[in-house]
Amino acid sequence: MENPHAERQNVLLQRIIKNVDKCTENILELNHCLDEIVRANDRVVTAADLVTKYRKNVQYNLEAMRSSEP
Repeated sequence: MENPHAERQNVLLQRIIKNVDKCTENILELNHCLDEIVRANDRVVTAADLVTKYRKNVQYNLEAMRSSEP
């Protein structure tokens, strides 16, 4: 005669394994989506860097023009 406690534990372990597998699949999908977002944001970061540098150059030139005025 098999141990009913061991059978119950086996059933619970199988359910846990199934749920962990589902969680793992969902986490992998989430990581994939996040990678796509990060790649899409690379262009935004580049554009923001260019705008920031442009603004600094404009500010520098404006200050240089102001200081050279009589």
